[in-house]
This record gives sequence, C-alpha cells and structure tokens, in this order.
Amino acid sequence: MTPPASLRFKAQTEASRFPALLARAEQLAGTVLLGEHGRRRSGMGDDFWQYRPLRAGDSLHDIDWRRSARSDEHFVREHELQIAQSVLLWVDPGASMRFASDKHLPEKSERARVLGLAVAILLLRGGERVGLTGIDLPPARGDIQVMRLAQHLSNDHDTDHAVPDERGFIPYAKAVFLSDFLGDLDATRDALTKAADRGISGVLMQVLDPAEERFPYKGRTIFESITGALRHETLKASDLRDRYLGRLAARKDALKELCRQTGWQHFVHHTDQPAQSALMWIYRALDGAHG
Repeated sequence: MTPPASLRFKAQTEASRFPALLARAEQLAGTVLLGEHGRRRSGMGDDFWQYRPLRAGDSLHDIDWRRSARSDEHFVREHELQIAQSVLLWVDPGASMRFASDKHLPEKSERARVLGLAVAILLLRGGERVGLTGIDLPPARGDIQVMRLAQHLSNDHDTDHAVPDERGFIPYAKAVFLSDFLGDLDATRDALTKAADRGISGVLMQVLDPAEERFPYKGRTIFESITGALRHETLKASDLRDRYLGRLAARKDALKELCRQTGWQHFVHHTDQPAQSALMWIYRALDGAHG
C-alpha cells in the first residue's frame, strides 16, 4: 500500500500542473483566430447566416420584407444550422510521454496536453461538446468543462504506454488522439478499428522528440524507459541507428495505413516545432474528418 505521505505528495504535484497547463493552453488557443467549427450550414437556428432570393416552394412567411424592399426581388432570411458535435479527446498519459532530450524542449506529454486542451478550448468556444474517451468525463459544453479537462489531463499513468478507452466511444462523434504511438501497435489498431465501426472519424497526431527522429547517440549508451521497466546498454550506439530508424519509419507507415483504412488523418509533430502550427492542423483536420 502506498504511504499516505506519498499519496499526498503525488496529489499536490498533480494539482500544481493543472493551473499551468490551463494557462498555456489558453495562451495557445488565443493565438489562433478561427471561425466557429462545423456550424456554417443553413438550417434551424438563432444566428443569421445570409440572405438568398426567394425560390419555388418557399413560404411567404419566410420573406424578409425589409431586405426585399431595397430591390426588385424577394429575399429569404436564412439562419445557421446549429448542431453541436461531440468531440472525444485522448492524450496519452503513459510514462513514455514524459521524455525530453534537451532541457530547452518540452516533454512530449506537456506538448500533447497543451495541444489537446487548446483545441478543446477552440471547439468549446465554437459551441461543440468536448470530453475524454472512457467514462470519466463525457462530452459537455461550457467553461467548466475546460476546467474539468485540464484537471483530468494533468494526471500521469505509471505504465510506459496507454491506449484510448473505447468505453466512451460515442457513435458518429469526432476524435483527437495525441501520443507518440510507440507502444503496442495492435492496441492502437484495435482502438481505431472500434472507433471506425461506430462511425467515429478523427485525427491522430504523433508527438515525437527530435532526438527520436535523428537518433544522435554514439559510443557507450544506456537506453532506459521512463519507468525503468526496460533497459539496454550498448558500447556502440551508432550501430543501432539504422535499425532503429528503419523501425520508426515502419511504425509511421503502419499508422498512416491504419488511418487510411479507418478514415482518420495522421500527422507527425516534433516538440521543437511551433505548437501553433500543430494546433491549426488539428483544428482544420477536424473539419475534413468525415462524420
């Protein structure tokens, strides 16, 4: 059993991350000025969208007489269709995400959490419902949901890798998954296949540290997982470079093919790249996701 003092320290540590994460996500979301997500359609709603000429089949009650008086045509006032979508968010809480090759770089987990929460803020501002996969935090609207998301996303797991919890997969929702996706590929394949079977489309962003792409290691090197469960020592790290890069390329290709088969979109983001460009890609990719 974990001692009470240890539990209290862990709780305090996790709570301290919450306001910092929220502040960074709010700042990032504020740098992206985008229109409302997925709502620019004619239909039943309260917000004015556009005027259009009267067509056969339109009711006389639909005519905007004030606008029509300024021309020789009759115009109909159309409103914007307001159907809120449910968007499911998963940010890998596994220990492998707590890696940064340089003190000037953010950990993969930090970048993924900030991106996930920032896109949630943008979607919520656009009237969408956002929640987490699983059953702990179902999609909802409002500022209070941002607080709940930030609190949940501040928690870490003790295992090296995690997978989305399909118990929270809502049919025909959209989804955003952020991870390094370096763990069990079969588990990722199962999650996306189950999501696609429920009509869920979305985006899969692979967040990697630049050192994981370049493999700059030489000479005697000890490779150890964050949890310490895996450990490998070599006297000539450079001899592993080609094999490692080949396996990483194969993993990326497998993820791309999986996304192609399930109707998702795949994108690789490095932690030394601007977070703003990654956020804009996610936001715009959601508009292109079929759902």
